[in-house]
Amino acid sequence: MKRLIFLLFLFIGLSASAQVKLLDMSHLQKRVSNADTVYIVNFWATWCGPCVAELPNYEKFQTTHKNQPVKILLVSMDFQSKLNTDVIPFIKKHQYKTEIFLAQRKSDEEWINAIDKDWSGALPGTLIVSQKKGIRKFYEQEFTYDELNKLYQANK
Repeated sequence: MKRLIFLLFLFIGLSASAQVKLLDMSHLQKRVSNADTVYIVNFWATWCGPCVAELPNYEKFQTTHKNQPVKILLVSMDFQSKLNTDVIPFIKKHQYKTEIFLAQRKSDEEWINAIDKDWSGALPGTLIVSQKKGIRKFYEQEFTYDELNKLYQANK
């Protein structure tokens, strides 16, 4: 019986770490509108080498700042058809616990234009939003953990 309970909790834990929710633009905009929180939104894809390389930095940042008013949102730009074959297995393999979404869109341009008019569409990309300070900045680059920390400190 103890073994069964252990396996049940293990399965629930693994399932929770691999949850990926669909996110459309209106929900993203609503999500980042909380004035008490700084949002760092990373746009990435499983096929993007630089994206995959920097994701652990976002995971570490969220873990080390869990008691501060900052929230990391990881938004996969993979095609929706790749959710079960690529995105979820990738998240399970790396055991990410940061909140992860898959961009639900009709076209890439829909998101690119809404995020930043100067975004070329290249990945990775990062958006920082602080309603409290009236800040909305987009960066088309990779970030190290230290760079993420500096970005947050400068915009909190």
